[in-house]
Amino acid sequence: MKQLLNIIFATIIACLACIQHVGPACADNIREPVWAGRFYPASQSELVQVIDNFTRQAKQTKIQIPRKGSLKALILPHAGYIYSGLTAAHSSLVLKENQFEKVILIGPDHRIGFNNSAISDVGAYQTPLGPVKLSKDAATLRSRSNLFRSVPDSDMLEHSVEVVLPFLQHYIKKFELIPVVTGRADAKSLAHAIEPLIDEKTLLVASSDLSHYLSYSEAKDRDKETINMILNLKSDKLLKSNNSACGKIPIGIILNMAGKYGWQPVLLHYSNSGDIAGGRARVVGYAAIAFYGDLSMEKDNNSGKQISNQHGQALIKLARQTILKKLGRGIDMPESDSLSEILPELLMDDDLQAKRGTFVTLKIDDQLRGCIGSLSSDEPVVEGVRRNAINAAFHDPRFSPLTVEEVDNVDVEISILTEPQLLEYTDGADLISKLRVDVDGVIIRKGPASATFLPQVWKQLPRPEMFLSQLCLKAGLSADIWRKAGLEVKTYQVQYFEENR
Repeated sequence: MKQLLNIIFATIIACLACIQHVGPACADNIREPVWAGRFYPASQSELVQVIDNFTRQAKQTKIQIPRKGSLKALILPHAGYIYSGLTAAHSSLVLKENQFEKVILIGPDHRIGFNNSAISDVGAYQTPLGPVKLSKDAATLRSRSNLFRSVPDSDMLEHSVEVVLPFLQHYIKKFELIPVVTGRADAKSLAHAIEPLIDEKTLLVASSDLSHYLSYSEAKDRDKETINMILNLKSDKLLKSNNSACGKIPIGIILNMAGKYGWQPVLLHYSNSGDIAGGRARVVGYAAIAFYGDLSMEKDNNSGKQISNQHGQALIKLARQTILKKLGRGIDMPESDSLSEILPELLMDDDLQAKRGTFVTLKIDDQLRGCIGSLSSDEPVVEGVRRNAINAAFHDPRFSPLTVEEVDNVDVEISILTEPQLLEYTDGADLISKLRVDVDGVIIRKGPASATFLPQVWKQLPRPEMFLSQLCLKAGLSADIWRKAGLEVKTYQVQYFEENR
């Protein structure tokens, strides 16, 4: 009993000490700086001066930036500025004012211990350089996936996001923030959930130091191995390694996307604490690494290339012309002339001759009137649109064949699919966590039974549970069969075009 009382008393003292030194993190829906004055200066003028001094030194470093592509992601350290500030300041070589509108800043949990990830529900993060407003996408992630939730204790104590933030503020100036702190989590699942939020005006940042408390020479060798894993996009190897990086999961998220989209990593700077301050018996390593890629978030193959809106509208005209011809009707002369001019170009265009799955959807007064497509990429896009236009209009078993009287009221929609990918999952909860609302088309199969919903169906069924239940019913299966393992699930994405009328 005495021992138990001693433990309780010690815990209370520790908590009081933590509150005294750290102070409240959240006030008036603002996450106040917790580590200012310890990891970095609490004074705005002193903080600017420190970052400027590091920046001047960093500007002396010569790096080779890829000629093609734009900055997509960064890995930056989060130790006290006296140790890691110079390495972090090398981000100045690739960042500039107003370069990004949103930053997804992902750091590891050091102090609490939780599953999956924390995203603060405050309105803004405050630093000595001013407030950074949270993006509405932060709340979107929390609401759409059980991989993310608010963890107030993490806000109170975690430094991995806060310490990196002033460098981003100093260089980019104005942006919105999605602060993510990863606990015990799967990097691939997190990357899958975060990916839809990334566009050309979004920067992805992993906050991580490298090896901890090795001797100077051991640290250099270990960090060299870790950096080589990163530069060669060896995510699985990195995640299995020991004492390589405290932010292995945040780095793994970037490496997952880099491998998928062909991002090219560039080492900006490496150092360890023995180079800067303190002894060399027990040091911590730091690296700044940038990733460059194409403007789009599309895979570098035929199954993911973007089709221009001009070609998309031409495909819609082709679908309508095909239906009208089958009905024995002509089309308006100006539209016919326009299609005659562009059709030879369609037939010659490499993207539209690529073999990809296609769907043609017909609607009247925003109600479905026919939808038929092919998931497999066994015919060119142009031929798929022609064939599926006929099938959607006249061979969808759910509807009677389209009539001449109806055709003028029909709206045509074309969907171009990426190659379906197998989605591995353990149970229903895991399946839900890995599906991306509004992004993924889903195929389910069990024995001879199968069905698919295009991503557009999320608009009618925005909750993953309902989406999956209705998809199972469509396949002729029980509505709750998705809750158990055993279904084969594949996902794909689409680029779709609606008729301009």
